[in-house]
Amino acid sequence: MVNSRLKTLGLNVKIARIKKNISQEELAELINTSRTTISMIETARQNPTILKIIDISKVLNTDINELIKDV
Repeated sequence: MVNSRLKTLGLNVKIARIKKNISQEELAELINTSRTTISMIETARQNPTILKIIDISKVLNTDINELIKDV
């Protein structure tokens, strides 16, 4: 069963990434991880660390509060 909070976080990451017109592969390279990890975060199959969320927010130039909104 997918945790609803992880699902919300993943969707927020995906929306922010798409708004910046960045692919999963590009985001992964910019935060030094794999495309699979980004995919797993966006589909709520992986619970990212707070440090990973911070890295994502910096690369996407998005307030971290937008990524954790409604989580």
